[in-house]
Amino acid sequence: MALTQASRPTADELYPIDPAWSGLANQATVAAKRAMRAVASPIDGRFLGEVPKCQPEDVAYAAALARAAAPSWAAASLRRRADVIARFRDLLAKQRDRLLDLVHAENGKARVGALEEFLDAVLTAGYYAAKAPKALRPERRAGALPVLTSAYVCYQPKGLVGIIAPWNYPLTLAASDAVPALLAGNAVLLKPDSLTPLTGLCVVKLLRQAGLPHDVIQAVTGPGAELGTPIVDNSDFVMFTGSTAVGRQVAAQCGRRLIGCSAELGGKNALLVLDDAPFQRAVAGAVQAAFANTGQLCVSIERIYVQRPLFDRFAEAFASRAAALALGGGAGWEVDLGPLASPAQLAKVEAHVADAVRRGARLLAGGRRREDLGPLFYEPTVLAAVDASMALAQEETFGPVVSLFPVDSEEEAIRLANQTSYGLNASVWTGSPARGRAVAERLRAGTVNINEGYAAAWGSTDAPMGGFGVSGLGRRHGVEGLLKYTEPQTVARQRLWPLGPPAGVSRQRYAAFMTGGAKLLRGGLRPVWGRARRR
Repeated sequence: MALTQASRPTADELYPIDPAWSGLANQATVAAKRAMRAVASPIDGRFLGEVPKCQPEDVAYAAALARAAAPSWAAASLRRRADVIARFRDLLAKQRDRLLDLVHAENGKARVGALEEFLDAVLTAGYYAAKAPKALRPERRAGALPVLTSAYVCYQPKGLVGIIAPWNYPLTLAASDAVPALLAGNAVLLKPDSLTPLTGLCVVKLLRQAGLPHDVIQAVTGPGAELGTPIVDNSDFVMFTGSTAVGRQVAAQCGRRLIGCSAELGGKNALLVLDDAPFQRAVAGAVQAAFANTGQLCVSIERIYVQRPLFDRFAEAFASRAAALALGGGAGWEVDLGPLASPAQLAKVEAHVADAVRRGARLLAGGRRREDLGPLFYEPTVLAAVDASMALAQEETFGPVVSLFPVDSEEEAIRLANQTSYGLNASVWTGSPARGRAVAERLRAGTVNINEGYAAAWGSTDAPMGGFGVSGLGRRHGVEGLLKYTEPQTVARQRLWPLGPPAGVSRQRYAAFMTGGAKLLRGGLRPVWGRARRR
C-alpha cells in the first residue's frame, strides 16, 4: 500500500494569525455583556480569536433589531440593494488572501479548498447582484376576463430570514445564503457554526462595509443546540445547512410555526464509471470528487460504481492516486488535504472504517490516523468489498473515505446508485454525451455531473441546487434560490363591472354564457395589457 505524502509544516509554512480576527467578535450582537469562548484551529489547536457565548435572549434582541430595520431596507430600490451586494463582491475579491488565511486557519481545509469556496462566494454575489433587479420585478399575468381584468404578481420579502450556516464551507454558505435573502428585501439573522464563527462574522463585517445598514444583518454565536430553537422561533423563514437528523428537527419546528424553511442536508453520493469512460480523466476526477475538503462536503463522492471490465485497473489507479495526495497543515498551495474539523468527525471516520474492516472490507489505501501531523489528521482512505452490513455502506461518513464497487452493467450501476434515501449529488463518467445524459436523468439526485464530480453543477450558479429525498428541502442558486425568500403576492384590477351576473341578466343565462366562455379560454390567456415577462 502506498503511503500518503504528508508533512508537518515548518514555522514559515504555518498559517499567519491576523490580529484583526479578535476584533470580529464585535460583529456579533448581544443583549448584555457575555463570557467569551476561544476559537482554535483544528490544524494544531492554536488560538485564533474569541466570540461571545450568546444566549437565547441575545437571539431575541438581535431579531428585534433586524425587524426594526427591515421595512426601510425592503423599501429601498432593487438597484440600491444590488449595488450593496456588488460592492460586497468587490470587497471579497480585494480581501482574497486574508479570507483564504482565515478559512484555512479556522476550518483547517487546504488553501486550494478555501479558494474553491471563496470563488463560489464571489460568483454567487455577482450573479445575484445582476439577476435580482430583473427577477424581482412585478410580473404580469393573465386576468380572469379579457380586457376587464388585469393581474400581476409582485414578490414581497418574507421579513426576517434565519440562516444557520455550517462549518465545512463557512465563507460561501454564509455569504451565498445571506445575499439572495438580502436582495429580496429581508433582514437576516445569521448563526455561524460554533467551529467556524470568525469566518461568518467576517462576512457580516464585509456586508456592512459594503453599505448594508448595520441592523439589517445580525449575527449570534453559539452552539445550535442552544440557539437553534430561538432562531426558528424568531424568524419568518429559515435556511439550514447541516445533517439530515438536525434538518428534520428544524423542519418540524418550522412546521409547528407554519413558516417556510429550506435545507441542504446529507448525502451518500455516487459516482458511476461506465465502460466507455475516459479512463485517466475519470480517475483524476473521482479522486478530486471524493477527497476535496478532506471529504467534508455534502456533495462529495462516497460510493464509486465501476463497470467490471475497468474495475481492477481503476481500483489500482484510484488507490495509488489517493495515497499520493499531500496531507498536511501548511498554508501553501501544495497541500491537497487538511485535517478533519473536529474530534467528533475524526471519531466517526475511524468508527466507519474500523467497522468495515472488521466485517471484511479490504483497505486499498489509507485507513490511519496521522497524529504525527496533528490531532485530527486522517489519511485518504479507499475500501473495496464493502457490503450492506457495514455502517459506511448507507450512512454518510463525511470524511476522506470512499468505497469502490464493481458492477456488471449500466443498469446495475443506476440501481445501486439510487439504492439510498439520500439524493443530493451524483456523477457519471462516459465517453458518450448522449449516454451520459440518459443515465443522469435516471439518477435520483438534485444535481448530476457528467464527466465531473460536483463542481460543474455547483458552479453553475444560474441553475438550482438541492437534494431529493432526505437530502433536503428547497433549492439554493438560480432564480429559485432568490424567490424562495419571497412571498408571491397577486394584485388584480377589475374594470367596468365586477365578476358576476350584470344587471338585467339572469343567473341562468350568465351561467350558460360563462360556461361557454370558460371552454373557449381553457388554454389560458396572455395579459391583455402586455406580454407576460419572461425571466
